[in-house]
Amino acid sequence: MTPTEYEYLRKFLKDNSGLDLSADKQYLIESRLLPLARKAGFSGIAELVQKLQAGSRPLITDVVQAMTTNETFFFRDKVPFDHFRDTIMPEVIKARAGRRSVRIWCAAGSTGQEPYSLAMCLKEMGAALAGWRIEIIATDLSQEVLEKAKAGVYSQFEVQRGLPIQMLVKYFKQTGETWQINPELRAMIQHRQLNLLHDFAQLGTFDVIFCRNVLIYFDQDTKINIFNRLARQIEPDGFLVLGAAETVVGLTDTFRPIAERRGLYKPNDPRTAAAKPALAGAAPRLAVMAGR
Repeated sequence: MTPTEYEYLRKFLKDNSGLDLSADKQYLIESRLLPLARKAGFSGIAELVQKLQAGSRPLITDVVQAMTTNETFFFRDKVPFDHFRDTIMPEVIKARAGRRSVRIWCAAGSTGQEPYSLAMCLKEMGAALAGWRIEIIATDLSQEVLEKAKAGVYSQFEVQRGLPIQMLVKYFKQTGETWQINPELRAMIQHRQLNLLHDFAQLGTFDVIFCRNVLIYFDQDTKINIFNRLARQIEPDGFLVLGAAETVVGLTDTFRPIAERRGLYKPNDPRTAAAKPALAGAAPRLAVMAGR
């Protein structure tokens, strides 16, 4: 890969996915895109770049998906789900007692383990949510991972990662060497393709937004833009959940951290909140999109 081709691919990925590669990550692109180029019958990455420059829409999608890591597992990191059960939902149940409904958005839903983990948490609440209308929207950039999420079929290895055995027995059916989550839980999730760089106002407003382990791979200006747009999609008393390595601090005043609840944020009053300007040269440049 020539330096010119690498710079083209860096800009292409930044514009199409928000992925902000540093100047020394040529090996990453080669390891991800060379197999894709060979599968498509190209001589190498140089020909792949030529096809991208010609505007091949299917190839654009394939390249973005090849560079997007969808690492995820059930109840990943545990703490956010403890917050969901012990802090978020008790407040939501109290605040929404009149309308008896809750809307949740998993903004980087990947292959479905995060939204299904939330669905299992809600089911475990039993009578507290009896008669409630529950809506979980799971979005992701990759249509391929969304199809896997819709099917809800996981390998033995996947269900062993973070999923308590009692929940496996209760909510999954084994078929051969795979496990499928039951139809009742699958029906709780709406899976939609979405690029966070694009407008998402059409999704409406939410009581809870999970946006974990994806913004760390965007530059600072992109993070600020997404945080400010997320603030418009969340109820004034709603909750935003970020990954352990993510924060709004120093980027925007549209959200405030909740004391002693790592990764948990509340929206500020939009009349007093203001975005902080980006600091020149301060944008972090990281390598890969993470999963959830």
